[in-house]
Amino acid sequence: MAPSLEAPEPVEDVLANPLKQKPNLVAPEPEHCPGPESEQAGTADSCAGCPNQKICAAAPKGPDPDIPLITARLAGVKHKILVLSGKGGVGKSTFTCLLAHAFATNPDSTVGVMDTDICGPSIPKMLGVESETIHISSSGWSPAWAMDNLAVMSIQFMLPNRDDAIIWRGPKKNGLIKQFLKDVEWGDLDFLLVDTPPGTSDEHLSVNTFLKESGIDGAVMVTTPQEVSLLDVRKEIDFCRKAGIRVLGLVENMSLFVCPKCTHASEIFQATTGGGRALAQEMGIPFLGSVPLDPRIGMACDYGESFFDSFPDSPACTALKGVVRELAGQIGLDAKEVMPE
Repeated sequence: MAPSLEAPEPVEDVLANPLKQKPNLVAPEPEHCPGPESEQAGTADSCAGCPNQKICAAAPKGPDPDIPLITARLAGVKHKILVLSGKGGVGKSTFTCLLAHAFATNPDSTVGVMDTDICGPSIPKMLGVESETIHISSSGWSPAWAMDNLAVMSIQFMLPNRDDAIIWRGPKKNGLIKQFLKDVEWGDLDFLLVDTPPGTSDEHLSVNTFLKESGIDGAVMVTTPQEVSLLDVRKEIDFCRKAGIRVLGLVENMSLFVCPKCTHASEIFQATTGGGRALAQEMGIPFLGSVPLDPRIGMACDYGESFFDSFPDSPACTALKGVVRELAGQIGLDAKEVMPE
């Protein structure tokens, strides 16, 4: 007989209390137990004489008291956009940086990027601020500024050495994400882009919980054309629907390889099941566009430069501008104001 998973916690409970650890009980819950996570846990009449009473009474209860502080801190942020996938290696961080540079091409817009990929923080390298550190003042942590209108926050700025591994369990990751939202002096932003690691776990639950009260515009899904990627993106879309996060649309990254010399297009990752466009239609979400694979994007990220400034006439740049305009429409903005012709 094939092994089976442990009985999972109800999805509704995980989404309602994603950051709470269930208390470790020393005895089974009695018949009339109010529940170890309820407001009456450890204090109800039925708790008298229970071996778990002290454990349940000491467990944290009620809403997180820091959420109103986060909401107040982010009051000046107009639009909050998550960049998700479910699959690693599809270019989420690269796309986040490209999107940030695209929004920042408008000098009247101020953009923030929050790197929640705690174990693989690549955003500072891609935005050219890898050597920056965090400055703390009476008003909070100051983000690093990649441009006059582009702010960045990442755990990379806190590492003693750039190659140090971050070996953390979930609660520590959740705590740092909370600090990025509660303690960072983001100020007035037109856009806050949140880059996430692959999956549907701790970091994603934390971000959704902490930002829900202040309002999330939605999530952009990033995929590559092959079915191996689409398989995990479907799970991420399902996560968003269960968590109440609006899916703003899907971007197919690395859709084709466009030769920088002759601009001939080759299909490196074949769309055996129809690719991103077919998935968007299948799942009933907007398709924002396809971005070709261009080695100069990787080069721009390695040097921390803006691809839009370096290669404004490239096919990939043209495609990215189209994606940005589609995304602007999804959040109710004038596409031409966000991404000028």
